[in-house]
Amino acid sequence: MLHINDLTYRIAGRPLFNGATVAINKGERVGLIGRNGSGKTTLLRLIGGDLQADGGAITLPRTQRIGRVAQEAPSGPESLLETVLAADRERTALLAEADGSARSAGGHDAVRIAEIHERLAAIGADAAPARAARILAGLGFDEPAQARPCAELSGGWRMRVALAALLFDTPDLLLLDEPTNHLDLEATLWLEGYLKSYPGTLILVSHDRDLLNRVPRKIVHLEDGKLVLYAGNYDRFERTRHERMERQSAMRTRQLAQRRHIQAFIDRFRYKATKARQAQSRIKALARMEPIASVVEQHTVAFTFPSPGALSPPLLTLDGASAGYQADTPVLRGLNLRIDMDDRIALLGANGNGKSTFMRILAGRLAPLSGRLVKSGKLRIGYFSQDQAEELDLEATPLQLMARALPLELEPRLRSQLARFGFNHGHVETRVGDLSGGEKARLLFALMTREAPQILLLDEPTNHLDVDAREALVQAINSFEGAVILVSHDTHLIQLTADRLWLVADGTIEPFDGDLEDYRQVLQDQRRAERAKGRADTSVAGPTGGQRKERRRAAAQARAQIAHLRRAVVQAEKHVEKLTREKTALETQLTDPEVYQGPTSKLMALQMKFGKIKRALAEAEEAWLRAQAEAETGA
Repeated sequence: MLHINDLTYRIAGRPLFNGATVAINKGERVGLIGRNGSGKTTLLRLIGGDLQADGGAITLPRTQRIGRVAQEAPSGPESLLETVLAADRERTALLAEADGSARSAGGHDAVRIAEIHERLAAIGADAAPARAARILAGLGFDEPAQARPCAELSGGWRMRVALAALLFDTPDLLLLDEPTNHLDLEATLWLEGYLKSYPGTLILVSHDRDLLNRVPRKIVHLEDGKLVLYAGNYDRFERTRHERMERQSAMRTRQLAQRRHIQAFIDRFRYKATKARQAQSRIKALARMEPIASVVEQHTVAFTFPSPGALSPPLLTLDGASAGYQADTPVLRGLNLRIDMDDRIALLGANGNGKSTFMRILAGRLAPLSGRLVKSGKLRIGYFSQDQAEELDLEATPLQLMARALPLELEPRLRSQLARFGFNHGHVETRVGDLSGGEKARLLFALMTREAPQILLLDEPTNHLDVDAREALVQAINSFEGAVILVSHDTHLIQLTADRLWLVADGTIEPFDGDLEDYRQVLQDQRRAERAKGRADTSVAGPTGGQRKERRRAAAQARAQIAHLRRAVVQAEKHVEKLTREKTALETQLTDPEVYQGPTSKLMALQMKFGKIKRALAEAEEAWLRAQAEAETGA
């Protein structure tokens, strides 16, 4: 279906693609991956015809319809539903023609009207409004919202409408470039299910690891201007690529040994008459031997959050608090919550339910409308929001911005803080406007943690981060010694970092008794119930409906019990990891010769602390094993 042959494309003389070749068959779902700046978006523009290649060819069937999200989000007076329906140009044109023909007279019009209605029936025009409404609902628009004009929406929500219109149009080749950047977790989970059953061919650019694992059946890796096709999802790609690189490294080692052996024979015998012919033969063999390229791992950015000073628990409490922007219409009410030093909490709930409002309350950017918020006077909070990237001074450098944030600090301290997040000696002098989206995100991390906060508030921190940078963020969060409150559509990040889930819904926040798989199932059950309610006949009621409701309730309770056991395993494992880190740190101190040359009291205190940690670690490991056994029995 799509053939890319020997593609060459340059930007300012720099080759972005150099002899790139790949073939994608009809109906395949492909994930296109590569580091930021490697050319993924450019490749989609080349496929779509926005750019022309410098060499090679991109071949598609002439009848192929290509679909991409419009660069300009819809903003007219039309309703959301009307905007999505208008994306099907054939249906729109046929309905307009039928309406015009019906108002005119003549047998010719009657024949044409019959043809139009036959075609409308063939493309399922009558069912189109219901299908458009389902797509909009999946992306977070309820029935009242679907009737609103697009002009009333913010930019992020209008981009959702643009995505809904594209999905409704169902092009033969669907090109999606980071489609989850404007979505919340709930809409991301819906989109994942929708794309898994997409009837056409799909090329998906994403850094969302779970999305790349669940949707694509093949991965195209863009690296060094080449395209390499791998079978399977992202995890299988990683394994296959790692194995290939290991084989290549081993083959290069063997080849180098062989070349040294041949060269040694040549150097020894090329001038001896009895061996000259054999030496010449080996010279030719050496010349014909194609060198195997060395395996060079690309640099992966790693970053760390600074260690905060410990504070007595709780760090922060909310007692009967309400939050919002107008006293008579609070967004959240009845908040009775506390945050401790070792908390790792992810917030669930659709956009508009109050997650960002809650984060602003915690960050001190919004005062409670009622109730109390109590926190330590020494508490420092770091707040990350993607909106902050728009407030950065594009003409300044990272070093200048850090100096403004810490005016009393010396330059070496400023550079050290930036270095924690991958900004090397030369990089700190780069103009902020010239940084990539991922680099700006890392700059925000550096700025928000400059004073070593005890609580990190992370609101969609993975937007613009590639897969490797997201893994670095996972490691940084798991190594951080303070509390983390997280809002993210990246399920991989939530699963690897969050110990607890809080559900923001119905004007309040409550702990969610389950894990992400349970939450996914809850959303699916809700959507099935809504669809069943829409299809149900008003005359059908009674015991059958009640029995189904009871079965769903029993299934939900069973899932919740198992989820509780699984969560206990995760918490026990993290406790073991924490104690292991403390034990390792103490072991390092006890191997330092200076400790034994100092006061005996200090040495004895360290030894006693080490003994306590060892005992606590042994108990924690036993608790972990018990939790695993209970989870296996419960499952």
